[in-house]
Amino acid sequence: MSAVLSSAAVPLQDFEIRPLPGAALGAEVLGLDLSRPLGDADFTRLHRAHLDHHVVVFRDQRITPHQHVGFSRRFGPLQIHVLKNFQLAGHPEILIVSNIKNEAGEPVGLGDAGHFWHSDLSYKERPSLGSLLHAQELPSEGGDTLFADQHAAYDALPEALKKTIAPLRAEHSYLAKYEELRARSPWRPKLTPAQIAEVAPAVHPVVRTHPETGRRALFVNEHFTTRIVDLPDDEGRDLLQELFAASVRPEFVYRHVWQPHDLVFWDNRSVQHLAAGTPDTQRRKLYRTTVEGDLPL
Repeated sequence: MSAVLSSAAVPLQDFEIRPLPGAALGAEVLGLDLSRPLGDADFTRLHRAHLDHHVVVFRDQRITPHQHVGFSRRFGPLQIHVLKNFQLAGHPEILIVSNIKNEAGEPVGLGDAGHFWHSDLSYKERPSLGSLLHAQELPSEGGDTLFADQHAAYDALPEALKKTIAPLRAEHSYLAKYEELRARSPWRPKLTPAQIAEVAPAVHPVVRTHPETGRRALFVNEHFTTRIVDLPDDEGRDLLQELFAASVRPEFVYRHVWQPHDLVFWDNRSVQHLAAGTPDTQRRKLYRTTVEGDLPL
């Protein structure tokens, strides 16, 4: 029987991590092959890059779904999306994000994922640490993804506003815009009582502290944040609109133009993201895993 190398004994790979040129945030990894075993030292470099740059683009990753799941699990337990009809067969950890329809005219994936600015699974008691999205089929036009740095957004707020929001908490709900999205895309399934129970609203700080870096970030988003629980409804609504606008100012945003076989890993504790949209005439399919995070503090 052949011996199995421990992660610590796996040979180093020769790869480069460099900031994305001209971007507000993000880095790209060149020369790494995630289909090969990844040693502890290489993993530590990637983990540090994720914390420093918030969005990491792994170029030209020709990996299987099994390898995608295995790499994702190095960062923590994986969360299963409530829309289980869009799971990849044999891999429940993978959500198919796609506008493609099968021969029966049924969608093969979640076609309107990311329609509003959001942080993945902010509506869960333990929101996502990060998401890993792997390109399978890309359109010839459209399909970009935008990322907004929530540390930079918080840092740029006036000091008086920072003081106002410091003690506040907000409610996040998966149902906040669900029926609006169903009206736009009728194939979005009606949720069962069990699914609704699975996505019960959660309350989180308006400003969260990153558990690994200690940096503060805004933690409200237009898709899932419904109200400020510590303020009257009208006052809270106005404040949320102000924060939503402040969180996605152009100077804080990186627009990712997908390349074949890109694997993009973003930190949901540090950024929000938005799908820029794909023309109906173009096919787009990606696979997403989501790593469970901590209780926001």
